[in-house]
Amino acid sequence: MTAVLEPPANTVPGGVTFLELEITGRCQLTCSSHCYAQADPTKGHGSMTGDDWRRVIDEAAATGVHTVQFIGGEPTLHPEFVRLVGHALGAGLRVQVYSNLYRVRAEHWELFADPRVSLGTSYYSDDPDEHDQITGRKGSHDSTRANIVEAVRRGISVKVGIIHMRDRQRSQEALDEMRALGVDRVSVDHVRAVGNAAKGKTLLPSTSQLCGRCAHGKAAILPDGMVAPCVMGRFLPAGDVKTGSLKQVLAGPQWAQVAASIPRPYRAGCTPDEDSCMPSPGKTLTACKPNSDGSDCSPAETPACAPKH
Repeated sequence: MTAVLEPPANTVPGGVTFLELEITGRCQLTCSSHCYAQADPTKGHGSMTGDDWRRVIDEAAATGVHTVQFIGGEPTLHPEFVRLVGHALGAGLRVQVYSNLYRVRAEHWELFADPRVSLGTSYYSDDPDEHDQITGRKGSHDSTRANIVEAVRRGISVKVGIIHMRDRQRSQEALDEMRALGVDRVSVDHVRAVGNAAKGKTLLPSTSQLCGRCAHGKAAILPDGMVAPCVMGRFLPAGDVKTGSLKQVLAGPQWAQVAASIPRPYRAGCTPDEDSCMPSPGKTLTACKPNSDGSDCSPAETPACAPKH
């Protein structure tokens, strides 16, 4: 006789332990050349209500998710941002906030100081004019840099992703600057064709643009409740949490099909627990962000991959 073992009740289908919550499409910046979410100051917060997000957070905590990332748009612009982060912490989850750090209120600094919270942001250049040109917002360089400095001063964990957009961009200088300021988690990444970075291109976004970790331990929920393998994989809808529970979506055939379509990242020269590999030189890549798990998010289908040093 063969016993059929049911999975533990507190296990998310597919082994998802990291959940990105894109709670808004609104942002003070207008990164027209690369924003994967196509966020800007005119966008709304989507159809997910605060109660919807709290329900999803509770479902995630009850089924084995360890960490949620609040992202946007600019997540701090959501009217319930502080309450949602507090709810996630109260549910026993670790939290990452991915913010542009353009404006940080006193109550936000209090949240960021919690040892269960980590902070991520993007940076483009040590030159204010170049940085502001990329973000579309004059003064964004000075504000973001000042708030990075303040986070370091407060002893807040912050990870900075320098997004390399074009030739002769001062990315290396920005990397050196962040290290000199005391940021101990900083890396340079490239741009891939998703969202605004895909405008004017003849090819549609494809799984070749993804890191290979999407849908493998990771999922994302967008402002309308749609579930995707990650925020970069928003072109691969796999259900929604407005009409079903998170667990139902992740146990469904549509999610399984999406997960199976994404190439895994492990290739020659890489091992699963490395910090992954960067793309080969000259490969055009969409705006990538630092992952909370310490890995980069460079595409999985990279021909000449060598571990980062």
